[in-house]
Amino acid sequence: MSDVNGSGKFLVGIYDDDDVVLKAVRDVKKAGVRIHEVYSPFPIHGLDVALGHPRSRLGIAAFLFGLSGTLTALTLTAYTESFDWPMIVGGKDSYSPVVYVPVIFELTVLFCALGMVGTFLVSNGLGPTVKPLMYDLRTTDNKFAMAIDLSKNNLVEGDIEQILKNSGAAEVNVKQF
Repeated sequence: MSDVNGSGKFLVGIYDDDDVVLKAVRDVKKAGVRIHEVYSPFPIHGLDVALGHPRSRLGIAAFLFGLSGTLTALTLTAYTESFDWPMIVGGKDSYSPVVYVPVIFELTVLFCALGMVGTFLVSNGLGPTVKPLMYDLRTTDNKFAMAIDLSKNNLVEGDIEQILKNSGAAEVNVKQF
């Protein structure tokens, strides 16, 4: 059996070219094989669409982190200037948000950046104690790997291996986690 983290038995097709692997994803899915993931040393435009990944909601998270930074900055400056340490300079109002635009901008960017780093780490299951699953070390250099979880497909291993070879895989390996 296979779980969410990817443990189980996998067939890994190794490809030499990004255009070949992009076409192979379409061909393999058309043959009825469910693809676990495709690994690449660089981003391939259109691969997320070919794999059927939904549109990312990271923009919503970024907006919410930025909004929390803006509200924190407004609250901090209003409290500090109006209640904690009010200073009347030149007979002007004790609080004028226009003066604090740089502070508000900087806290907005800081909250957004730190929040997005945290979101990236949590959503991808990364951290200092996590050991990543490597289907093929060459995917960090110059090869492309298509991982097929055998427990989530109805076809037998030999048929899937033949489909991968027909789609342009230079080699097909079995990987057990």
